[in-house]
Amino acid sequence: MSSVTGIGLLTGCSAPGTQTNTENVAPVDIRGALYLPTRDFNFYQMWENYSPKIIERDLGYAAQLNLNAIRTWVNYEFWLENPRAHRKAINHFLTTAADKNIDVLFSLFENVGTTPSHENLIDSDPQTATPVRSPSLTVVQNKKQWTKPREFVRWFMDRYRNDDRLLAIEVMNEPGWRSDVKRFAKAMFQTLLQNRGTVPLTVGATSLINSVDYLDWGSDILQFHYNYPSSKKIFEDLLQDYRKISEQVERPIWLTEWQKVASFGWSSSSQAVEDWYPDYSSLAPLLQRYNVGNFFWSLMLKPAYTIPMRRKSVLNGLFYEDGAVWSLEDARSIKGMSGDRSFSGVERKQWPQWINAIKHPQS
Repeated sequence: MSSVTGIGLLTGCSAPGTQTNTENVAPVDIRGALYLPTRDFNFYQMWENYSPKIIERDLGYAAQLNLNAIRTWVNYEFWLENPRAHRKAINHFLTTAADKNIDVLFSLFENVGTTPSHENLIDSDPQTATPVRSPSLTVVQNKKQWTKPREFVRWFMDRYRNDDRLLAIEVMNEPGWRSDVKRFAKAMFQTLLQNRGTVPLTVGATSLINSVDYLDWGSDILQFHYNYPSSKKIFEDLLQDYRKISEQVERPIWLTEWQKVASFGWSSSSQAVEDWYPDYSSLAPLLQRYNVGNFFWSLMLKPAYTIPMRRKSVLNGLFYEDGAVWSLEDARSIKGMSGDRSFSGVERKQWPQWINAIKHPQS
């Protein structure tokens, strides 16, 4: 573990401020990150705890990497409680992002997590806090309860369907692996289409195969996710498939979740893993080589989003709250997709003290 401990400055292969894109690769068009504030564990908390200062600080970090896109979620459950506060916060988020030349991909619903009970929505204990489904399966599985979610979709579209600060509107994240959720997502997508404006519409998809299914829905942008390939070769094979499909489909295709080469995949084991730390530089050069529009998970350094990954002590993200980064090489590799690898700052490869409640390999 000595390679991921201590505090220092990475000397690397280039001095801070030096242009090192010697291959003359064109900048990747969509260079983004997923965003959830550091100490929030689901997107209800992001809006319930909304802090303009934190948003302005964090999107400033994104601008340091020359990112031009952010993918994040609005929240149906918070909207049910306080639509006025939600709109005010959304407006501030979009304005802050636009001031930093960053477009926003907002997703409306989430298919990852536990039931959105009040207890789960507000839980901020790093050992137990969880992402939450939005809406609940009780709502998803009963068409008679779709009136309110449709109202939420129309509310959002009435206000933002022509907003040029938006990169796209995503109906739901990863609905494809449950048929009941997919039926709900398709119905909500139809409501998007009925109320569409100039902003493109899309669906969060786990794979290229699932994404192609959404062409029939009318999706303007195809998505796919690949967080933890077990080797660079496997990841590159996927990007070659991406290139072939891109030549056949007259739609943009974006990789909207990626992280690193990893040994653990999505196994159910709760044993801490050796490669628990971020390593975006393991994949970023391939994304630049294949010119793939992409969003890495995540901008802020956090315990893993899902409980099974958190039990493995997986940490993901780049920026600490004070602006230090986990890895200067990661920061330079991500910024390099803009054609400029220059990035200087403090590198700190230490488990964040505020989450010491979680057992981790450095303890």
